[in-house]
Amino acid sequence: MKVYFSGISGTGIGPLAELAYDAGYEVCGSDLMRGAIAPEIDERNISVHYGEQTGEFLRQKQAEGVIDWFVYTSALPADHAELLAAQELGIHTSKRDEFIAKFIEDKKLKMLAVAGTHGKTTTTALLIYAFTRLGIPVSYLIGTTLGWGRGGNYSTDAKYFIYEADEYDRNFLAYHPFVAAITCVDYDHPDIYPTLGDYQGAFAQFESQSQYVVKNTTINEKLTLVGELRRRDASIALEVLQYLRSVDDEINCSDEEIIAVLNDFPGAGRRFERIAEGVYSDYGHHPNEIKATVEMAKELRDRDNYTGLAVIYQPHQNTRQHKVRDGYLDAFNGADKVFWLPTYLTREDPNLEILTPENLISNLRNPEIAEPAELNDDLASKILQLKKQGWLILLLTAGPADGWLRKNFGD
Repeated sequence: MKVYFSGISGTGIGPLAELAYDAGYEVCGSDLMRGAIAPEIDERNISVHYGEQTGEFLRQKQAEGVIDWFVYTSALPADHAELLAAQELGIHTSKRDEFIAKFIEDKKLKMLAVAGTHGKTTTTALLIYAFTRLGIPVSYLIGTTLGWGRGGNYSTDAKYFIYEADEYDRNFLAYHPFVAAITCVDYDHPDIYPTLGDYQGAFAQFESQSQYVVKNTTINEKLTLVGELRRRDASIALEVLQYLRSVDDEINCSDEEIIAVLNDFPGAGRRFERIAEGVYSDYGHHPNEIKATVEMAKELRDRDNYTGLAVIYQPHQNTRQHKVRDGYLDAFNGADKVFWLPTYLTREDPNLEILTPENLISNLRNPEIAEPAELNDDLASKILQLKKQGWLILLLTAGPADGWLRKNFGD
């Protein structure tokens, strides 16, 4: 099968392209610019066009041999030149969910799907890390970079497929997992789910489509990872492995072995990821996720005797801010200073007023700890001074502020 991936070097589509390539598919694709997965794509010598996606590269690859499937990201608009070209050429087109479901069926794999408003990337990474360290053959797909492995991997010996199942655009409803791990269900993605009931209903359907469900797990007291949130994610991973051990004679590792491996977990990209000494980056942008991550940072601050905790926060989507602004009330409790950046705008409703940092800061119970800021030299200077004074620095963003932090403060 020949598959063309549009957006091939991003964390959403890139690992899927890697997985398809490793499984023996002929893979090619394009991207507007080199993304986080580009180095891994380069290693495989996959044919890729970077730059304007006019459809010409797609036509060229079609002329070299018929393309069976055009896979594209949810961010691709319906009038995108490549998508229109694929439709004109009669190529089967779909988002990643349909392709993954077919891949699972063809390879006869059992899906271990991790879903939830937040915590799903870390929990997925914990499972991948545990399987790898425990010597259990596994194929997997995760929407981030891993310092200790690739974002997508296919093993011919694997019977299980670990997958980070995203609820955005109802993608996860394309699957019928062998095991579904639900980290938590808070309201998010108002552009897809108009009400909390719609959101909860999608998760209820996902659970009903799964053979076995792990959720509401009690934290195992033997797990020693920093932060209650990460210990809870690790407890979910532990319970998934315990269930598999009960139904699969080939998995015979003890609880003690699993816990030892989970306690050694080095983290995943942009999930409380250490960028430099005392500098961390996290993808958190939902109030509940922020609260849990700040708690984790506060625990690290107190344990390692940092002078203070400074948070740089870049909200994601103005549409989301109108829905969640009241949830910020206690979200930053424990932080000593918050630098609040303008919202990163994407997929917006043009009829909504753009909420400013001042608007959103006013929703805090303790607004005196926060100040509006911009990604500029002034902010970099303030962060540098705090770092020199022994402060712990935490960035929370689903947007481009992560690149700014790495450029200015990365090792």
